[in-house]
Amino acid sequence: MTAERRYFGTDGVRGRVGEPPITPDFIMKLGWAAGRVLGRSGRGKVLIGKDTRISGYMFESALEAGLSAAGVDIHLLGPMPTPGVAYLTRTFRAQAGIVISASHNPFEDNGIKFFSGEGTKLPDEVELEIEDELDQAMTTVASSELGKAHRVEDAAGRYIEFCKSTFGNGHSLRGLKLVVDCANGATYHIAPAVFTELGAEVHAIGTRPDGLNINEECGATAPRRLAEEVTRSGADLGIAFDGDGDRVIMVDHAGEIVDGDELLFIIARERQRRRAGDQAVVGTQMSNLGLEHAVRTLGLEFYRARVGDRYILEMLREGGWQLGGEGSGHIICLDLNSTGDGIVSALQVLGAIVDSGQPLHELKQGMRKYPQRLINVELSERVDLETLPPVQAALAGVEAELGDRGRVLLRPSGTEPVVRVMVEGQDAAQVETLARQLADAVTAAIAS
Repeated sequence: MTAERRYFGTDGVRGRVGEPPITPDFIMKLGWAAGRVLGRSGRGKVLIGKDTRISGYMFESALEAGLSAAGVDIHLLGPMPTPGVAYLTRTFRAQAGIVISASHNPFEDNGIKFFSGEGTKLPDEVELEIEDELDQAMTTVASSELGKAHRVEDAAGRYIEFCKSTFGNGHSLRGLKLVVDCANGATYHIAPAVFTELGAEVHAIGTRPDGLNINEECGATAPRRLAEEVTRSGADLGIAFDGDGDRVIMVDHAGEIVDGDELLFIIARERQRRRAGDQAVVGTQMSNLGLEHAVRTLGLEFYRARVGDRYILEMLREGGWQLGGEGSGHIICLDLNSTGDGIVSALQVLGAIVDSGQPLHELKQGMRKYPQRLINVELSERVDLETLPPVQAALAGVEAELGDRGRVLLRPSGTEPVVRVMVEGQDAAQVETLARQLADAVTAAIAS
C-alpha cells in the first residue's frame, strides 16, 4: 500500500476543473476505484449529491459511470448540502456518500469528497486503498452485475425535516425576521424552507444559481451584501452559508458580522445553560484567543486541533466530546449530525436567541475577540518553511515581541497554494504591523 496520499487532501480530491485530477476521465476512474473498494463487503449502494456549479453535471455522470462499472448501485440526490449527504447516507444505510463540491471555492474549481456509511469522513486507510486501486486497469463487471442508478425524489424534503427536528419540539421562530444568503449554492432550495416552516419571516438572497455564480460576492465568505440587506430591511439578523452548506456566518441587526468563533461560544453557553453535559470545546490553531478565554469562563476545557474540520472531528471523537468549530463558520454538533452543518448550527444559535429573549448582538457580547490579522502569501509551489532561516528568524522575532500577550501562527494551507500568516494580540496596531512584517519576510524568502 502507498505510504502517502497522491490525490486525497484534507477534504477529498479538489482542484481546477479540466486540470488533473479534476477531469472527467479521472473522476470516472475514481468512481470505479471507490466502487471496487467499497463493494468488497458485498453489493450495496452509494449516494451522490452535488452543489450548484456547472461542472457538477459532468462529474455526476462520470462518477455514475465508474460506480456502475464496478457493480455498485447509485442513488442520485441532486443539489444537496454536504451535511445533507452525510445525514442521508446514514438513513439510507448506504455504503458511502459522495459530494461533488469545492465548498467555498469559485465555480472554476470542483472536488469529490466521500462519507462512510456512518456519515463520517473516510478513514485514511480506505482513501489509500482507493488510491491503490486507481493504479489498476479499469475493468467492467458483467452486464448482469452493472450498478443501477436511481434518483431520490424526496431528498430535499427528508433533509429539511431532519434540520427542523434539531430545533426542539415546541420551539418556534415566529416574530423573527431573517435574511438568509444561500451563496447561490446547495442550500438554495432548503435553508429558506427550514426557517420559514419554523415560523420565521424569511427574505432569501443568493437563491438563483446559474452554475457560475456560486460563492460569487455572496454567502459566508463574502457577507457584506448580507449585512447591507439586514440593515436595509430592518431584519433581526442575517444568516449566510457557503456553497456546500457546511459553513455558517451570521450578521446581527446592526450589520455587524458574527463569525464562527462567536457563534461557537453562543452555542457552548446555551448548551451549558441546558446542562447538555459538555466537558470541552474543540477549536483550531486559528481560533481567536478570546474564544478560548470565554469558553473557560463557562467551566469548559478548550482544545486546539489542526486547521480543518477533519481534525476537529478527530479530536472530538478521541475525547468523547460533542462541540467544536472554527472561525470560518464550520461548526460541529456531533450529537446532531456527523459533520459540520451550517443550517443545524444556525438553528442552535436561533434557539439561544428564542430562549434568552436577547438579540444576537447582545448574545455575542459574552466573548471579547482579540485583534487578529490573517495574511495569505501566495505560493508558486509548496515550500518547507522550517528550512528557510530568514522566515524562522522573523517568526522568532514576532513571537518575542508578543510575549504572552498574543499568538502567531505560520502554516501552509491544506486546500489553497498559500501560506497563512496569522498574528493575534491585545493591541490592533501592533498586530497589523507584526503580521505585515512576517508576511513580507515569507514573501522575500520564497522569492529568493
